[in-house]
Amino acid sequence: MRLTIVGCSGSMPGADSPASCYLVEGDEARIVVDLGSGAVGPLQRFVALETIDAIVLSHLHADHCLDACSFVVWHRYSERSHGPVPLYGPSGTRERLAAAYERPESDLADVFDFRLLAAEDDVVVGDLIVSFARTNHPVETYAVRVDSGSASLTYSADTGICDEVVDLASGSDLLLCEAAQPDGDPGYPPGLHLTGRQAGEHAAAAGVGRLLLTHIPPWVDPAAQVAGARAVFPATELATPGATYDL
Repeated sequence: MRLTIVGCSGSMPGADSPASCYLVEGDEARIVVDLGSGAVGPLQRFVALETIDAIVLSHLHADHCLDACSFVVWHRYSERSHGPVPLYGPSGTRERLAAAYERPESDLADVFDFRLLAAEDDVVVGDLIVSFARTNHPVETYAVRVDSGSASLTYSADTGICDEVVDLASGSDLLLCEAAQPDGDPGYPPGLHLTGRQAGEHAAAAGVGRLLLTHIPPWVDPAAQVAGARAVFPATELATPGATYDL
């Protein structure tokens, strides 16, 4: 299984990265997790869009879903699409994307085969088994775990401190975890984001192989977030756009 970081900027695109978007490929299938602002352009460097087998949207904040609108344009006008793509998302996904693209009464059924995410359900896409857990975030949000053979990775999505994310990530080879909140910053309400240290604590509690920090906003110092995580979980790296990880 391979993970490619398409975009990893938190809350908005940065100067060097789109917002959240991750490509996960097995031997038989490929899925895209999140389509944040600006993601579909660079996504085409790594994969032909018509070969995507499924899309997963962790939640409906703009920095995780709104480049689905660009995917609609490609799907309708490129003459390369092979029919509606399965899209897994929380409740209200169809309405959110329809309103963003054109009008609320449109259902985008020609582009997406909408499927509802639920924490208790697993999804099988080729050789990839995808499972979910509800996170600690102000809107309905799901962490995502992907297993293929003996390899596994977990994506925290957006979350504050959350035992469910630890449980989902248990034993994963890699935890791709948000670290959007600067340590000691009083400007973030509780239950919104993790500090670097808290991301490290989640990785240690889950017993993962390594930690990859993502979703760091452009105004937050990534080196400080990595240092905070490494203080409790030394096997920590910083996600960078274009990087790939073979598991």
